[in-house]
Amino acid sequence: MKLSLETRNCGDVMVIYCQGRIVYRDEATALSRLVGEFLQYRGKVVLDLSGVSSIDSAGIGELVLLHTRAQSQNADMKYAGPTPLVRQLLGLTNVDSVLDIHPSVCDALAAFQPAEACVDC
Repeated sequence: MKLSLETRNCGDVMVIYCQGRIVYRDEATALSRLVGEFLQYRGKVVLDLSGVSSIDSAGIGELVLLHTRAQSQNADMKYAGPTPLVRQLLGLTNVDSVLDIHPSVCDALAAFQPAEACVDC
């Protein structure tokens, strides 16, 4: 299954839902392109990883690159709901100590500011 990306506004936060796999080549490039656009024009992004079935080293590298890009643009990026497999891989690579990871989208939105919580939560 390739990577499917859907977006939704929650106040001034853009939530990007990932479904499929984040792997080398087209999937990682598509994710980087989309998130990069939102980081440039919006200061706050949540990347929902709850639908990610697999991720490889290129995908993990892409998450770190997005985190670094957000910091350099004074944007705020949070990651939400990684599956157990993705969470384990992020832990094994120690990337979970760098990324701002939350159990759910609602928790990630609340971490920006409680007033910005999405009505769907």
